[in-house]
Amino acid sequence: MDTVLPALGHGPSCWSNVDLMNLGERPVIAEVEAHKSSGALVALAAGRGMGIQLQPGERMSYRPDFDETTAGAWVKVHEHVPTGSDPVIAVSGKTECVAGNELRSAPRVVAYPTRNPWFTGEIHGGESGEEISLINTSERAAKASLCYSSGTLVSVPDSTRAPELVPLCSISYDVLIPPFGSREFPVERGGNTHFSLKTHGDSIVLEMLKPLETRLNLYSVDSSIVFGAEAPASPNR
Repeated sequence: MDTVLPALGHGPSCWSNVDLMNLGERPVIAEVEAHKSSGALVALAAGRGMGIQLQPGERMSYRPDFDETTAGAWVKVHEHVPTGSDPVIAVSGKTECVAGNELRSAPRVVAYPTRNPWFTGEIHGGESGEEISLINTSERAAKASLCYSSGTLVSVPDSTRAPELVPLCSISYDVLIPPFGSREFPVERGGNTHFSLKTHGDSIVLEMLKPLETRLNLYSVDSSIVFGAEAPASPNR
């Protein structure tokens, strides 16, 4: 069972906490991986490896030192679940930033990797600063294809299926995401009114981020956004 805690910020005045709690009635073993946005591993605490054991009701808290200014660090918790049992580790976290005498806190929402997730939607304009966070949790490289459109639709002739209207991209590009790497993409660019992102990868997490305060480099997760995902292959195929 893999649980991902994305969009963890770090910097001179920002840090992130990761909390784990065993909600079950049995001891549980887990592997906890903390990654920089480049994909490199980071230690959770001095002298501690990735393997941990939690007794029933036990709670542990970590503050990884990502050693770089970033909003794209992330943590994966791999729980060893015995056959016939259910996952029992509750994963939570938050990013906090200080500006002057103010402390701002943004909770982090856990996510689960899927195969080839995608997003498409209308952009209402303005300086919203929204970004989509993409994490490649696989040991294989992934690809992201982005399309910024002014709303013009075109139909591409195809004799094998009915015509389909698709956005005409005014700005488009492909990005290769390294193993365990993360990237953030703005949804607004060049006055676009439509944005879409398609991915190709075995294990990818997408989340929409909204800035809480620009000067703090702090983002909240917009949990109202629903991302599409490729349906699992039939076992008979």
